[in-house]
Amino acid sequence: MKLRGRKVVGGKAEGELIVSRKPLSFLGGVDPETGIVTDAESDIRGQSIAGKILAFPRGKGSTVGSYVIYALKKNGKAPKAILVGEAETIVATGAIIAGIPMVDGIDVSKLRSGKRATVNADEGLVEIEE
Repeated sequence: MKLRGRKVVGGKAEGELIVSRKPLSFLGGVDPETGIVTDAESDIRGQSIAGKILAFPRGKGSTVGSYVIYALKKNGKAPKAILVGEAETIVATGAIIAGIPMVDGIDVSKLRSGKRATVNADEGLVEIEE
Protein backbone atom coordinates (compact mmCIF):
# COMPACT_ATOMS: atom_id res chain seq x y z
CA MET A 1 0.00 0.00 0.00
CA LYS A 2 1.28 3.46 -0.89
CA LEU A 3 0.12 6.63 0.84
CA ARG A 4 0.92 10.21 0.00
CA GLY A 5 1.04 13.05 2.50
CA ARG A 6 2.87 16.31 3.00
CA LYS A 7 6.47 16.70 4.14
CA VAL A 8 6.84 18.42 7.48
CA VAL A 9 10.45 17.31 8.12
CA GLY A 10 12.45 15.70 5.34
CA GLY A 11 14.36 12.48 5.54
CA LYS A 12 13.99 8.76 5.00
CA ALA A 13 13.35 5.90 7.39
CA GLU A 14 12.37 2.27 7.37
CA GLY A 15 11.06 0.12 10.18
CA GLU A 16 8.20 -1.37 12.13
CA LEU A 17 5.01 0.63 12.55
CA ILE A 18 3.50 1.42 15.92
CA VAL A 19 0.04 2.90 15.43
CA SER A 20 -2.15 4.75 17.90
CA ARG A 21 -5.78 5.43 17.06
CA LYS A 22 -5.89 8.21 19.67
CA PRO A 23 -4.15 11.60 19.83
CA LEU A 24 -0.83 11.43 21.65
CA SER A 25 0.56 13.76 24.31
CA PHE A 26 4.33 13.65 24.66
CA LEU A 27 4.50 15.66 27.90
CA GLY A 28 3.53 13.19 30.60
CA GLY A 29 2.49 10.67 27.96
CA VAL A 30 5.86 9.37 26.79
CA ASP A 31 8.87 8.69 29.02
CA PRO A 32 11.83 10.50 27.38
CA GLU A 33 14.32 8.19 29.11
CA THR A 34 12.81 4.92 27.81
CA GLY A 35 10.52 5.78 24.88
CA ILE A 36 7.65 3.95 26.63
CA VAL A 37 4.14 5.40 26.23
CA THR A 38 2.82 6.15 29.73
CA ASP A 39 -0.42 8.03 28.93
CA ALA A 40 -3.19 6.17 30.78
CA GLU A 41 -5.68 6.96 27.98
CA SER A 42 -3.43 5.75 25.16
CA ASP A 43 -4.21 2.60 23.20
CA ILE A 44 -0.45 1.93 22.95
CA ARG A 45 0.28 2.43 26.66
CA GLY A 46 3.23 0.37 27.84
CA GLN A 47 4.73 0.06 24.36
CA SER A 48 7.98 1.59 23.18
CA ILE A 49 8.14 4.03 20.27
CA ALA A 50 11.96 3.87 20.20
CA GLY A 51 13.31 2.99 16.76
CA LYS A 52 9.85 2.53 15.24
CA ILE A 53 7.74 4.42 12.73
CA LEU A 54 5.20 6.18 14.96
CA ALA A 55 1.75 6.89 13.50
CA PHE A 56 -1.11 8.70 15.27
CA PRO A 57 -3.96 11.05 14.29
CA ARG A 58 -2.58 14.23 15.95
CA GLY A 59 -0.78 15.48 19.01
CA LYS A 60 -2.33 16.95 22.12
CA GLY A 61 -1.16 18.64 25.27
CA SER A 62 1.42 21.16 26.32
CA THR A 63 3.94 22.88 24.08
CA VAL A 64 6.62 21.33 26.30
CA GLY A 65 5.85 18.13 24.36
CA SER A 66 8.18 19.46 21.64
CA TYR A 67 11.07 19.25 24.08
CA VAL A 68 10.08 15.72 25.11
CA ILE A 69 10.44 14.69 21.45
CA TYR A 70 13.87 16.36 21.40
CA ALA A 71 14.82 14.57 24.65
CA LEU A 72 13.76 11.23 23.12
CA LYS A 73 16.17 11.89 20.25
CA LYS A 74 19.02 12.94 22.58
CA ASN A 75 18.46 9.77 24.64
CA GLY A 76 18.40 7.47 21.59
CA LYS A 77 14.73 6.57 22.23
CA ALA A 78 13.01 8.54 19.45
CA PRO A 79 10.92 7.07 16.67
CA LYS A 80 12.64 6.73 13.28
CA ALA A 81 9.82 8.74 11.67
CA ILE A 82 6.47 10.26 12.59
CA LEU A 83 3.28 9.91 10.53
CA VAL A 84 0.24 11.96 11.49
CA GLY A 85 -3.20 12.65 10.14
CA GLU A 86 -2.97 16.29 11.15
CA ALA A 87 0.29 18.04 12.00
CA GLU A 88 -0.03 20.57 14.77
CA THR A 89 2.67 22.86 16.11
CA ILE A 90 3.73 20.81 19.16
CA VAL A 91 4.64 17.63 17.27
CA ALA A 92 5.89 19.48 14.19
CA THR A 93 8.23 21.64 16.27
CA GLY A 94 9.50 18.59 18.15
CA ALA A 95 10.19 16.72 14.92
CA ILE A 96 11.97 19.77 13.47
CA ILE A 97 14.30 20.35 16.43
CA ALA A 98 14.99 16.61 16.75
CA GLY A 99 15.47 16.06 13.00
CA ILE A 100 12.90 13.27 12.83
CA PRO A 101 11.33 12.72 9.38
CA MET A 102 7.63 13.61 9.56
CA VAL A 103 4.74 13.37 7.12
CA ASP A 104 1.21 14.63 7.72
CA GLY A 105 -2.05 14.05 5.90
CA ILE A 106 -1.72 10.27 6.39
CA ASP A 107 -4.91 8.30 7.09
CA VAL A 108 -3.62 6.38 10.11
CA SER A 109 -6.81 4.26 10.19
CA LYS A 110 -5.33 2.35 7.22
CA LEU A 111 -2.19 1.45 9.17
CA ARG A 112 -1.53 -1.49 11.50
CA SER A 113 1.10 -1.91 14.18
CA GLY A 114 3.74 -4.49 13.36
CA LYS A 115 3.74 -3.86 9.59
CA ARG A 116 6.94 -2.64 7.94
CA ALA A 117 6.95 0.87 6.54
CA THR A 118 9.28 2.81 4.29
CA VAL A 119 9.04 6.58 4.67
CA ASN A 120 10.38 9.09 2.16
CA ALA A 121 9.37 12.29 3.91
CA ASP A 122 11.18 14.39 1.30
CA GLU A 123 8.47 13.36 -1.16
CA GLY A 124 5.65 12.78 1.36
CA LEU A 125 5.53 9.08 0.44
CA VAL A 126 4.83 6.15 2.76
CA GLU A 127 4.92 2.57 1.59
CA ILE A 128 3.49 -0.21 3.77
CA GLU A 129 4.31 -3.90 3.28
CA GLU A 130 1.19 -5.92 2.61
